[in-house]
Amino acid sequence: MNPYLALLIMAAVALLIAIGGLAVSALISPNKRNKVKVANYECGIDPTPSNVDHGRFPVKFYLVGMTFIIFDVEVVFLYPWAVSFSRLGMFGLGAALLFIALITVPFILEWRRGGLDWD
Repeated sequence: MNPYLALLIMAAVALLIAIGGLAVSALISPNKRNKVKVANYECGIDPTPSNVDHGRFPVKFYLVGMTFIIFDVEVVFLYPWAVSFSRLGMFGLGAALLFIALITVPFILEWRRGGLDWD
């Protein structure tokens, strides 16, 4: 038996579940469209020019979110290191310390710049 057959079966089942979920959702969902359902949603702020009371569109939320994603993805790279820590020895420890230092420097710079403050 081919060792990739189980992987192929699992991928086919996952595709079948995904397509089946979309098909069932399309069949049982209400199809009435109105102005509110088709309008763009921008965090509760109306993007039209008549919205002059709020001033400039705040992008601080997006910047903090993107910063979190960047640092979160970098930290995910430490998981394989933690799993094989005992086999890597001193080279693995040095590489991990270098990686943590390379993550810490931009984090401190972002923190001092005020990029993590909500105010």
